[in-house]
Amino acid sequence: MGKTLSVAIIAKNEEINLQRTLQSVRWADEIVVIDSGSTDNTVNIASSFGAKVIRAEWHGFGKQKNLAIEHCTSEWVLSLDADEEVGVELAQEIRLLLEKLPEVDAYFVPRRNLFLNRWIRHGGYSPDPKLRLFRRGVAQFEERSVHETVKYSGPTRQLHGNLIHHAYPTLESYIEHMNRYSTLGAEQAVAKNKSMQSLPAFLLNVLLNPVATFFYNYLLRLGFLDGREGLLLHLYHSTYVSWKYAKAWQAERTGRIASGT
Repeated sequence: MGKTLSVAIIAKNEEINLQRTLQSVRWADEIVVIDSGSTDNTVNIASSFGAKVIRAEWHGFGKQKNLAIEHCTSEWVLSLDADEEVGVELAQEIRLLLEKLPEVDAYFVPRRNLFLNRWIRHGGYSPDPKLRLFRRGVAQFEERSVHETVKYSGPTRQLHGNLIHHAYPTLESYIEHMNRYSTLGAEQAVAKNKSMQSLPAFLLNVLLNPVATFFYNYLLRLGFLDGREGLLLHLYHSTYVSWKYAKAWQAERTGRIASGT
């Protein structure tokens, strides 16, 4: 008898993305959606797919994703973001895997990142393996406010089908996200007591670090091969790095971090 699978998703105002995501996993035994105060049609869309919807206050990406996992009841968990889609080949691969005895308790899946609807193949964005499929109880996310990853210490394998990441269809959505993420990143920098007050630290992190990031990803990692989209992605990602440390510097001066929402 095959192993059962729960899909764990966190969401807030994801009506544009969520239907596509849920459609790609409607074959799963259970779908759990943690909603953090959506004011659009997110909850109704989740309910229409038979998802178990839990409303919860926002406590950061890591904690929120762990909460979703805690509400799963199947033997295996597939953790997804609301803007990700399980490709047809990956869906078939997971279903076949769970019909037999899996070799290990956790699997990486390759993620295909789309920016302005273009598949970004260079600059560190491909291959982009993410540990997302695991036996329930063996792994959880680091409880960080942003850039959270799964903590798991055992042996792993990698699947081959693509997890499609519909990340940023417009420049406006990307800039808005980078503003919000830079605020969360600044909070982490402040929590780690990474001071920006000395002039060398300020220049290193607000100016030189972003320039080096752009040079490394766009030139050395061949990001320029992704055309105009690649240029804009790496240019504004470097800007995000500068914003993050500038906000940390500001927080040290004022005692607070301005909202990124």
